[in-house]
This record gives sequence, C-alpha cells and structure tokens, in this order.
Amino acid sequence: MTTGRTGTAADRPLRVALVFPLLMVLAGALAAQTKEPPPGVDYPRVSLSLGYQLDVTWPQQRSGYAWEAMAGIAVDPAGLIWTLNRGEMPVQVYSADGKLMRQWGAGMFQSPHQLSIGPRGHIWIADSHDHVVYQYAPAGTRLRTLGIAGEFGDDQWHFKMPTDVVETEAGDVFISDGYRNNRVVHYNGQGKFVKQWGTLGVAPGQFSLPHSIDVDSQGRLYVADRNNARVQVFDQTGKFLAQWQNLMVPWTVRVTDRDEVYVCGASPSRWRKEDVQLGIPPKDQLVMKLDTTGRILSWWQFPLGRWGADKQARPGTLAWVHGMGIDSNGNLYLGDIMGKRVQRFDRVPPLGK
Repeated sequence: MTTGRTGTAADRPLRVALVFPLLMVLAGALAAQTKEPPPGVDYPRVSLSLGYQLDVTWPQQRSGYAWEAMAGIAVDPAGLIWTLNRGEMPVQVYSADGKLMRQWGAGMFQSPHQLSIGPRGHIWIADSHDHVVYQYAPAGTRLRTLGIAGEFGDDQWHFKMPTDVVETEAGDVFISDGYRNNRVVHYNGQGKFVKQWGTLGVAPGQFSLPHSIDVDSQGRLYVADRNNARVQVFDQTGKFLAQWQNLMVPWTVRVTDRDEVYVCGASPSRWRKEDVQLGIPPKDQLVMKLDTTGRILSWWQFPLGRWGADKQARPGTLAWVHGMGIDSNGNLYLGDIMGKRVQRFDRVPPLGK
C-alpha cells in the first residue's frame, strides 16, 4: 500500500539532523548581513532639478507705507521690479538689489487688480472695483482710460470688474473682463473698440472668471480661465487654438521674452458646497513653466502660508499668490494677497559635486 511518502519513521531523526545545521548556517548568514550592510554607493552628487531659494535680503529698502494685498508684479526691460499693492501707496518700483526707486498712485484706485508693462514702456493697471483699465507713463501720469470709472456694464464702453490687460507690439490692447462679464475685449492702438468674445460657461472659448491675460512673440493670447482650471489660447481674432486643462487653478499667466509661459496658482480643485469661487482658499501654491504648446518644462510647489487676524505667513511661504514677475535670469518675484508682500526667489540651477 502506497502512503505517498518516502522513508520510514526511523529515517525522520536523520533528516532533521541533516536539515537543522543547514538552517543554522542560513540564519547565521542572514544575521551577518544584518550586522554588516553592503558597501555604500557613490551616487553622483548632482541635482538635475532646478529650484528656488528665498532671498531674505530683498527688498533691502521699504517704503514708509504699509503693504496691503500684493496684486500685481512686473519686471521691465531695465530690470526694475514694479509692484502693485492695495495700500496707501499702490505703485512701488524696486531695483534688482532691492532699493526703492519710485512710488506713486496714492488715491488713484479703488481696488487695483493687476499691472503689466507694454512694449513702449507704458504701465497698464486694471482696477476691478472701479471697472476701468488705466494707462500711465512710468512717472505716474495718466495717459488713457478704458471704461468709465465707477460705472459697470457689458458693452464696448463699460467693463464689469476687469482683471488684467496686455498691450501687443502693434499697440492693440486686450482686457480680461473678468469677475462678472467673462469675456475678452479688444481695442486697437487708438483705443477704439474692435470686438469681444467669450461668455460664461465651460466649453472651449467660454470662461468662468478669466483672471489674467498675456501674449507671446507670435501674438497668441493666453487667458487664465481660473474657475475652469485651465489656460486657454487664442489668436487675436478670438479664434480658439488650445486649452491646457487640469494642470492647476491658474491665477496669473505671464509670458517671457523667450516665450516661456509661467502660470501661478494652486493644484486643480473641485467645487465644494461652501465655495463661492473655485480654489478659494487654495490648498497649495504652485508656479509652472510651460512652452507655447502647453508642454510642462518645470514646476515648483511653495509652502502654503497661514493667514488671518492672529496669523502671519512665514517668509518663503505664499498665501494666495496673485502677482508674478520673472527677470532675465529666471528669478521669481511673487506677491500674495493674504501675505500682503512681495518676495524674491532666486533661481538655483542644477548643482554638481
């Protein structure tokens, strides 16, 4: 009768006697490995990632006026950093080494929302609560007003809480009109209305809070469609070209002279019952660099700062990042609404040994 086993009961002590020493040898080898780890690896001491480091010394000279919500930042061709805040002295200009060069704007605005610099050096400011867009000389002389101050509407003469403005090389002006009208408005170089496009919605070419606008060297327009968590791209006739979805909730878009598209904001968010606007409050703070096709070149996450009556955002954190400027060396100037400040973050290139 076959039992399915080999050997007899008398053989079992012999097998145990043979296997036990083998197990002991294996256990000893494992113990030796635990006590004596393998030699270390001489990893290349190279970081292939770009980074940013807070410049705690910038600016080295502050205005006597307190900063409030830091709404807009731009870097001009001379390397001066233009800042726009909602305090008593809204426009303050700093050198690259942090010296205060000039300031103006006291009593000129209701709620300045963004600042941009045109190709001829004019300063453009969108005032969302006064429903107008202004053009200034660098010294602060007002040159042009688009819209009617204090009046809102949705026709060619009125805006309803505009958010941003960009002037092209040809002198055309495009305005993201913004919190209420959800459209882009086009004027020519003489300030004459050309056309408008966009309605409230989620389809390509529609907007849900167009919060910022800029233009590249080929004349393509980039609109931060904030509540739809996308950047939309158009030609200057308003033809829809592309959309970059679900990368982030974009608050501000800026294009460098090298056609690098920088976007700041927060990670994509879904609507919650308590939300009035998407991404308020943001869950983190991001800056992303893309090419003109929407390919991500780099992105960086910054710590989310705290805000409130009993809280103060720590240096190096961002609390509702809103203003963004990029200098010729790739250094970032970031302004936040709740942090009420502008900070400089120096570009740190890849490092070798």
